[in-house]
Amino acid sequence: MFDWRSFCSHWKQVRYYLIFLAALWLSLGIPGCSFSPPNSQISVSPQPSQNNSTAQRFDGVTINVITHDEAIYTGTKRHIAEFEALTGAKVNLTGIPFKNLYTTLQNNWSGKNSKYDMAVILPQWLIDFIDAGYLEDLTARVKTDTALQWEDIAPIFRNVSATYKGRIYSIPLDGDFHMVYYRTDLLKEAGLTPPETWEQYLALAKRFHGKDLNGDGKPDYGSCISKRAHENSTSMLISIATPFLQSQGTVQGAFFDPETMKPLVNNPAFAKALDIYKQTMDYGIPQDQNLGGSKARELFITGRCALTIDWGDVGPLAIDPTVSKVMDKVGAVITPGTTQVLDRKTNKLIACDKFTCPYAIDGANHAPYAANVGWTGVIHAKAAAKVKDAAYSYLSYMSQSAQSSVDVTIGATGFNPYRISQFENSDPWIKSGMSSEAANNYLAAIGVSLNSPNIVLNLSIPHNQQYQFEVLDAAVSDFLVNKLTTEKTMQQIEQGWEQITNTVGRESQHAAYRASLGLTP
Repeated sequence: MFDWRSFCSHWKQVRYYLIFLAALWLSLGIPGCSFSPPNSQISVSPQPSQNNSTAQRFDGVTINVITHDEAIYTGTKRHIAEFEALTGAKVNLTGIPFKNLYTTLQNNWSGKNSKYDMAVILPQWLIDFIDAGYLEDLTARVKTDTALQWEDIAPIFRNVSATYKGRIYSIPLDGDFHMVYYRTDLLKEAGLTPPETWEQYLALAKRFHGKDLNGDGKPDYGSCISKRAHENSTSMLISIATPFLQSQGTVQGAFFDPETMKPLVNNPAFAKALDIYKQTMDYGIPQDQNLGGSKARELFITGRCALTIDWGDVGPLAIDPTVSKVMDKVGAVITPGTTQVLDRKTNKLIACDKFTCPYAIDGANHAPYAANVGWTGVIHAKAAAKVKDAAYSYLSYMSQSAQSSVDVTIGATGFNPYRISQFENSDPWIKSGMSSEAANNYLAAIGVSLNSPNIVLNLSIPHNQQYQFEVLDAAVSDFLVNKLTTEKTMQQIEQGWEQITNTVGRESQHAAYRASLGLTP
């Protein structure tokens, strides 16, 4: 199992390379790691002025909550009834498609009559909402909330998902980054090992594509990767691109050149990633460009795919006896690496060596992408005071270990591990149905990714929604259906990103990006 104590020690040794962004921090020091055994006291959170274990009553108070309408909706809903019974509050939950969530909140919270008091959102949106004055500062509440056990939340999630300029604006409910999942039975029978590079990933996908992988007499698929537009699917492409683009540690960055603010999207490395992304379609379902995230998971856990890239959801979904056909047949590994990386001076791909790829593993440069980092709960600054109190209590209640340590073992919730105790203690995972071997493999794969000094975090600068979910998404969608060539795709993304940067303000965006990497302006 992954050793969080070693992780904390390693963190302190290489803190220069592991400055986990919270976009424009005023202080870039990394908080100390704390590994005290989690407090067994669990309660509905008190208000800042209180410090007790009794559930506060909110009779007559209604909290209007909004989030993504798929798995995260299920996770957010899971504790509503018990919270209402404990506190007397009423929680109204609305779920909408992912593609509409950011815009809906922008439009709603910018108006005079805001409909939503609380939201569960992606942390990369925090900077836009905080700068606009939409989010409540939760620092005082968190500091007095012993039940929340703030120090038990792993530093990357505490800092990236929750903190901006030294202030806390959200409560982490999830830990997100990509891993590769593979069928252990298939690889073992064929005498093969999990993929260490993207070339090996493609070779394995080709090897198993068209074979009957679940015994139903029908041909199945080598690779199932979400690609459908407007579903955050292009984050899969970023996971392929990052090891080509970043090799010198987190501080180097993988989205822009930190010296020039030039987008890193029009070069041989990004072209290679686009090519690999499209090649995976050869080993996917018919009309693979329309495959959504939920369907990709369904295909994998019903035994129809040999490989997939996904967040942590696949691990617990694979042991759900009501849907899974791959119980104890799933392994997880860090996303594949590359043996070539981009030389930014010559704009060419060069071979990995101890200088070009100092963090390489067996000759391959890995740059695991913490895609989304993890869904997090926020409170609207203009909500009524009593509603803010109730909303915070609900967020704290969901995040507290007694609730969340079970939630993260249930695939349907959409919540993945983010507390130190959830990595140290495999008992909840075993109780959920994982074998000891599967639990240790799953948690270790997460640990290897988090422990990488070359981890890539989300783009967290103003208007990142436009960079990633509008410009990038639109160009890649056209590329996958052959409306754009590789060159035209890269040009379109580069031009779109440059336009956003220049419109928002090149100097301010450059400063924001450098600060997010731990660099001086």
